[in-house]
Amino acid sequence: MVDMRSSLQFCSAADRNKVPIKETLDKYLNFELTSIGPKQFLLEISSGTGQHIAYFAQHFPDLVYQPTELDISLFSSINGYISESKLTNVNPPEYLDVRDPPSKWLEGRLGEESVDYVLNINLIHISEWKCTEGLFYGCSKILKLGKYLFTYGPYAFDGNITPESNVQFNEHLKMQNPEWGLRDVDRELKPLAAKNGMYLLQSYSLPANNHLLVWQKR
Repeated sequence: MVDMRSSLQFCSAADRNKVPIKETLDKYLNFELTSIGPKQFLLEISSGTGQHIAYFAQHFPDLVYQPTELDISLFSSINGYISESKLTNVNPPEYLDVRDPPSKWLEGRLGEESVDYVLNINLIHISEWKCTEGLFYGCSKILKLGKYLFTYGPYAFDGNITPESNVQFNEHLKMQNPEWGLRDVDRELKPLAAKNGMYLLQSYSLPANNHLLVWQKR
C-alpha cells in the first residue's frame, strides 16, 4: 500500500491564506449553490500542492472540483491531500498549460461555456504575460455566461505597488525572471479582461497584502 502522506508537500503561504480566500468565496459560491443548485463545476488552474482545493472542497461539498497543474510532479501531493481528506467531489489532477488553446485543455474535453467557476491562485505574478493572456482567453471560452474567474495574489493598482514589502517582492521576482512581476489591475488586467468579454466585478483586500479579484463573463 502506498503511503499517501509521504507524498504531501506543504506550502506555509497556502496554509495561511486558505481561510481568508474561502471566506471571500463564500460570498459567491454559497449564494450560487443555494439559488442554482449543486453539482456545479469548478476548474482550478495551477493547483500547486493541493492544499487549497482540498480545503475548499470540504467547505463547499456540493461543487465538483477539477485540479490542474503544469508541473506533473505535484500530482502526487494533490492526490495525497484528496485522499487524506477522503474527498469524493474532487477529480484526479490533470495537466493544463494556459498557453495552450482552450480547445486542448483537459485533452479537449472542456466544451465552450461548460465551466461554472475558474479559480487561479498565485500564478499571474510568477509567470510570463503570455500565461495571463491565455488564462483570460481560455476563461472567455469555457466559462458559462455570467460566471466567475477568481484570481488571487499581489497586484499593482493604477501604476502603484503598495506596501513597500510588495515593491521589494516585485523587484525580487524580476531578478529571478524579467517576465515575472506584479501585474497592474487597472492598466493591464482590466483591458485584457475587456478584450475577452469579461470585467472586474469586485476586488477584495486580503491579509498579507494580497487581493482576490472576481472577474465575470459578460
